[in-house]
Amino acid sequence: MSADLVPAGSYLDRLIAAAPEAWKAYTGHAFVAGMADGTLPESAFRHYLGQDYLFLIHFARAYGLAVYKSDRLEDMRAASAVISGILDVEMGLHVEYCAGWGLTEPEMAALPEDPACMAYTRFVLERGMAGDVLDLHVALAPCVVGYGVIGARLASDPATQRDDNPYLAWIEMYAGEEYQDVAKGAAAHLEELASRRGGEARFAELARTFEAATILERDFWQMGLDAVAR
Repeated sequence: MSADLVPAGSYLDRLIAAAPEAWKAYTGHAFVAGMADGTLPESAFRHYLGQDYLFLIHFARAYGLAVYKSDRLEDMRAASAVISGILDVEMGLHVEYCAGWGLTEPEMAALPEDPACMAYTRFVLERGMAGDVLDLHVALAPCVVGYGVIGARLASDPATQRDDNPYLAWIEMYAGEEYQDVAKGAAAHLEELASRRGGEARFAELARTFEAATILERDFWQMGLDAVAR
C-alpha cells in the first residue's frame, strides 16, 4: 500500500485495517493481476471500460450530492471542483482512451447498466442521502483512493509486464502524478472530515460502509471477468 496515499494511523488506514479481506480481494483481484501481466481478456476490459463511462456519470451525481450535504463553503467548492473535473475533463479523456479500444461515446452511452455498476453507484448515493457528507466520502474512498493505490503498486512492481502489455497505459494513468494528486486530495479531505464529523462512536458504522463499498468495487472488477463467461 502506498504510504503517500494512506499514511499509517490515518483514518483511511484504520478503515482499511477494519476490512482487510475485502481490501485485499479488491486491490489484488484477478482482473487487476491480469492487467499487470497483460493476460486479462480484452473483451473483459472493453466491458469494464463501457461500464466505467456510466460509472463516471453517477460519480458526478455523487459529488453533486456532496455539494448539497456540505455545510462549509470550502467543502462545497472542493466537491464542485471534482464535478467539473469529471464532466469537463475526465469524461473526455475516458472517451478518448476508449476510442483506442474501439468504443465510441454514443455506444457507451447506450449501454445497459450492468448490475455491478448499478450496485456500487447507487450504494454511494444511498449512503450520502441517508447519512452526512462523511458517510458519502467514506463510500467514495475505495474507488477514488483505491485506484491510486492499485496504480502505484502495479507501476512500482518489477513483475508488472511492460513490453507489449495493452494495459500499461491504464496502469500509468492511475500511477501518474495527476491522478495520484487527486487520490491524495481525497484522502486528505476524508481525514479532515473525519476530524470534524467522525468520533469513535461513529467509527464502527463508517467501517461497515467502507467494507461494503470495497466489496462492491471488487464486484466491479469481477463484472468484467463475468462478461467474458456469458
